[in-house]
Amino acid sequence: MQYLRKPITRLSSFVLAIVLVLGILLSACSSAGTETTEPLAETQEAVAPVEPMALKLALIPVLDSLPVYVAEKEGLFDKASLQVDVIPVQSAPERDQLVSGEQADGMINEILSAQLYNKDETRVQIVRFARTATADSALFRILAAGNSGIDSADGLKGVEIGVSEGTVIEYLTNRLLQAQGFQPDEIKTIPVPKISDRMALLGSGELKAAMLPEPLSSLAVQSGAQVVLDDTIKPEISNSVYSFRKASIEQNPEAIRAFLAAIEEAVALINADPQKYSNLLVDLKIVPAPLAGSFQVPQFVTTGVPTQAQWDDVLAWAKEQGILEGDVSYQDSVTDSYLP
Repeated sequence: MQYLRKPITRLSSFVLAIVLVLGILLSACSSAGTETTEPLAETQEAVAPVEPMALKLALIPVLDSLPVYVAEKEGLFDKASLQVDVIPVQSAPERDQLVSGEQADGMINEILSAQLYNKDETRVQIVRFARTATADSALFRILAAGNSGIDSADGLKGVEIGVSEGTVIEYLTNRLLQAQGFQPDEIKTIPVPKISDRMALLGSGELKAAMLPEPLSSLAVQSGAQVVLDDTIKPEISNSVYSFRKASIEQNPEAIRAFLAAIEEAVALINADPQKYSNLLVDLKIVPAPLAGSFQVPQFVTTGVPTQAQWDDVLAWAKEQGILEGDVSYQDSVTDSYLP
């Protein structure tokens, strides 16, 4: 009997070993299945749709805003997963009301405007130039009425020039005339806040001279006015900028970076073929219909921000005029940290 039990014991041991091996293999397979399930879930989460970043811009219908509309038209914001909502406004006060009321994140404005925002605390930051004058392309022009008899800068001495008081228009008028050697008592301005009124009064001859932005200055010339002086003689003083509320920048810095990268691409497209977007400017009512086909779309400035010297010159003028009383920090108000 002992002889018979020995083979049985060996067989049992062999079967038991097989069962143990199968158990280990099944356990390993189960563990492996568990481990591959978790990364799949993580992968599914990673490719889930991401909500686009969003910004709201309050924009006056000016030539400076063209890159925003080109970026929108060419899908550059979509490519950056950025939703940009443009809020059209008809005046600087309306624009400023939206930004101050936190209904808009950003805008196109000027150095003086940013300084006025930040006179008590840093509320907005300039993040990029929008447009700058060059030796070949003007942003603003001082024009004389066709019947004024004024055909040179000297003819403007003592003549009332229509401006928007306390704005970049008045700043540029003063600085351009000073660059021509005008003394303070030879510079005369008269407040005509609305551009449409300035154009009408210039056209009728009731105003002998006025400062107008492009492309409206070109329309005035087409109607008989004469260019006397423009910012091509001193381009470093004439520019516009993109500014955003500081709170918006801090809450959504990647949206600001994406926006500026898209603007850079849009500027490259415009500069490569400016006239491609001439009809878009007419459609947006930025270029008046009578100029369709004749207005030359300018080159746009590439990446950059105003310098300390540009900031200080505007600040000095604003303090001379009593528009600002104290200093406003350049370092707190201007940043190039979000440029591509």
